[in-house]
Amino acid sequence: MLRGIFLVLCFILSGVAAFATHLRAGNIIVRRIGACSARKYSITVIVYTNTLNTNVLFGGDQDYLDFGDKSPRILIPEIGPGHPNYSVIDQQRGIARAFYTVEYTYGGPGRYTISYVEPNRNEGVLNMDNSVNTTFYIETQIVIDPFLGCSTPADLTIPPIDRACSGKAFFHNPGAYDPDGNDSLSYEMVVPYRDRNATVLNYKAPNDPKFYVDYATGNETDDGPPTFKIDAFDGTITWDAPGFAGEYNIAFIVREWRKVLGKWVAMGYVRRDMQIIVEDDCNNQRPDLEVPEDVCIEAGKTLKETIIGTDPDIPPDKVKIEAFSQIFELIPSESPATFSPDPAIFQNSPGKLEFEWNTTCEHIREQPYQVVFKVSDSRSNGVSLVTYKTWRIKVVGPAPTWNDAQLNLSNRTATIKWDPYTCINAEKIQIWRKVDSTSFRPDSCQTGMPEFLGYENIATIAAKTSTGTQVTQYIDDNEGKGLAPGAMYCYRLVATFALPDGGESYVSKDTCVGPIPADVPIITHVSVQKTGTADGQIRVSWKRPFDANKTTYPPPYEYRVYRAVGYTRGTDSLLVQTTNDTTFVDQGLNTEESIYNYSIAAYSPGSPLTNKFVGTSEVASAVRLDTKSQVGQIQLNWTAVVPWSNQIQSHPRHLIYRGPEGSTEDQLVLIDSVDATVDGQVYVDKGQFNNTPLDEGTTYCYRILTRGGYGNPTKIPEPLENFSQIICVQPGDSIPPCKPILTVDLLDCDQFKLQQNSCDNSTYTNVLNWTNDASAECQADIASYRIYRSATPGGESVFLAQVPAVQTTYSDVGLPSFARCYTIVAVDRSGNESEPSEPVCNDNCPYYELPNVFTPNGDGKNDEFSAFNIRDYLKNCPNPEDCTIPQHLIEKCARFVDKVKFKVFNRWGQEVYSYESGSENSIYIDWDGKDEGGVELAPAVYYYVAEVTFFTLDPNNSVKTFKGWVHLVDGQQ
Repeated sequence: MLRGIFLVLCFILSGVAAFATHLRAGNIIVRRIGACSARKYSITVIVYTNTLNTNVLFGGDQDYLDFGDKSPRILIPEIGPGHPNYSVIDQQRGIARAFYTVEYTYGGPGRYTISYVEPNRNEGVLNMDNSVNTTFYIETQIVIDPFLGCSTPADLTIPPIDRACSGKAFFHNPGAYDPDGNDSLSYEMVVPYRDRNATVLNYKAPNDPKFYVDYATGNETDDGPPTFKIDAFDGTITWDAPGFAGEYNIAFIVREWRKVLGKWVAMGYVRRDMQIIVEDDCNNQRPDLEVPEDVCIEAGKTLKETIIGTDPDIPPDKVKIEAFSQIFELIPSESPATFSPDPAIFQNSPGKLEFEWNTTCEHIREQPYQVVFKVSDSRSNGVSLVTYKTWRIKVVGPAPTWNDAQLNLSNRTATIKWDPYTCINAEKIQIWRKVDSTSFRPDSCQTGMPEFLGYENIATIAAKTSTGTQVTQYIDDNEGKGLAPGAMYCYRLVATFALPDGGESYVSKDTCVGPIPADVPIITHVSVQKTGTADGQIRVSWKRPFDANKTTYPPPYEYRVYRAVGYTRGTDSLLVQTTNDTTFVDQGLNTEESIYNYSIAAYSPGSPLTNKFVGTSEVASAVRLDTKSQVGQIQLNWTAVVPWSNQIQSHPRHLIYRGPEGSTEDQLVLIDSVDATVDGQVYVDKGQFNNTPLDEGTTYCYRILTRGGYGNPTKIPEPLENFSQIICVQPGDSIPPCKPILTVDLLDCDQFKLQQNSCDNSTYTNVLNWTNDASAECQADIASYRIYRSATPGGESVFLAQVPAVQTTYSDVGLPSFARCYTIVAVDRSGNESEPSEPVCNDNCPYYELPNVFTPNGDGKNDEFSAFNIRDYLKNCPNPEDCTIPQHLIEKCARFVDKVKFKVFNRWGQEVYSYESGSENSIYIDWDGKDEGGVELAPAVYYYVAEVTFFTLDPNNSVKTFKGWVHLVDGQQ
């Protein structure tokens, strides 16, 4: 009798299992709709179900979609056979696909984890316990941030169901791409979830020993244990090789990264749950693919390639080549890529897939497009094997082309003109300038301006005017100072494209003007002759003003040498010498710790009491050498701010001198040189001199000799050679600097109100200051400081800026509000970072005030119920620019308000009017006294509730509710 009850119970349980077991795999795809500010998304839950021995459908009573913003979850309706969102993709193995899409708008910025949960996976998954009673859970995270922008997580084009063969290596690629185009993707393996932050029970990786008879020889070649991994860069999953036949579930994350201020920041991600069906051993060899090398192509050109698939079996199996990429999904007007045959078919080996893409300017973007190719063989008596390979295509903008370049000698300006740019969707034109020309031409994948060429970005201008006309010229006046006399200036252009796609063009050829007449002294040398803290010496040399008007300014000339501290001239210049010579050695300097710059003023003999001023040279700094100590090597970097170029083709090599600790300038020896026009002003000493490795216990001292010119060698001989100071360092320094002490000028709300002269401030500034620990030991080799900012206390920090060690203050300008937190890190010459400073936060002074009476009678006075502001005052002022706004009005202005929800009720508690800011609705409400239907309300006292969301540091304290009574008065009575 007991045995019979047990059998009945087993039957009942098995029946329940058969009814409930169905979910195999899935993920959530999220697409942004419209602008980031709209915060609207299309959310699609895609699942793959089991159709064998079950009639359970996707969706239903316990199947919840959570938007991640604490709003109520929603039930997904049942979707099954006959529904347009349902399809069977493998009848034999019982696999169907279903999906559900909904649109949703988020209320504000945040990091939202969208999730879907359904009670049961399919029965019999080998690498977890009791899969039939294990909840299926997937999630996707999005970021909506006023500084980082909005994320659109990766789209995955290859289904998360795949077949493998026992004993044969398995490969899979999800075919992911970033819809925004400007973000980078990374991949990481994770454990499948049964709920948020809850993994399935007793999960085992597919290569766990429990799934193998002989684990030690479990790979395809029978000479090692099996492996299971995902390529973090391209997402290819490799399982070498599956063991027992059966069904395995895995999970992985495709994470989105965005480059912000030079640092990669993690944005959203997709968490995919995938199923691999391993079938019995098969006597088969894997097919192979021949794909092109990764390529860059200029927009407007056509890319044609042939992809070949082969099968090594004898006789060879037929092969099918498939292609997956977003570029095949573009609408016809956007010129999608095509491949043939499409749809893919099995062909005799070798099979071919013909790829063609007529690229356009609209395809330009920063990140390359990925095309994933898959080749599979055809086996009538076994499991087919597959191979995946990824091809990357980057579409870049064509180089701008020059039209003309003219020099205006009267004011030393250059007018440069270029042809209308080919790609009308370009957003900006970068204008780069350098002294002297170069024959550089970029290679096929080298976009933008290479840093090592030594060009300076002097302007970035809009590619089009506000009316849509292309901008095709620029006047260079060198920030109002005029171009430097004696120099030949050369220009190049780069076109850039707007985010989210981003991207840039090839750099143009150069066009040159000059040389500029040398009618003032031409400074040629600022060379450190001796390094010391109190006895340093710098040699300053210059050329006479050889193009000056000798009639107006007859020689001989008197020269006055001015010096200042730093790379560039401030207001602290000091007259250090008056001479008739063209060389001066400045002595008694701290050349070890300080940077100096010089200029030369020339005077012509005049009256007995005064000389006639001829002009002043450009400012030139000394060469400053810095080092970065690393394990087994020392990196040298040097820079100078000079009117000539230190990266010229005729004399490209800078010389590297080295010696032991305590060496004087004469004792250092030449160990190497570097081509500054190719490698820039950087050198890494790995002990290559005399093939002697650097000793980590030894101090090495260095000095650099730069070589440059004005691009005017017939009158200003080249090279102009200048030495840096000596700097000494040991390799392998691992001791970080001490933690800086950071302060921020915190906002005093009372003072802020008094200091405001308007209510319309749109940008604000936070001023940061820092000091170092009193201990000199841990501060001696600080090279720079890195500043980080976050939007909330404890929130994710974003790199903001890096400033040199001599700087101890920073202004974070252009902020929409004061509410920010900051930390700062000290960095030494070896690249060691200190601990971050203690975070310091600033907050806003939010304010909102509503009146208690208004008179909507159309007389232009107090006609609307509005938050306090100065609009009416300015409107009634004859000349608003000359009006002095009363302080009491400014103090009551609405400040730092994000949004407003407003409702009005009559004395019986009935809602008569509601309002919400956003789109064209302002935060001021501006209620005209009418009800929802536009009918004027009777004069009376009404009750209102206003829910105001402020921009504050802590979002949890940002909402404040204002309640009160307002008297609607008929002003004509």
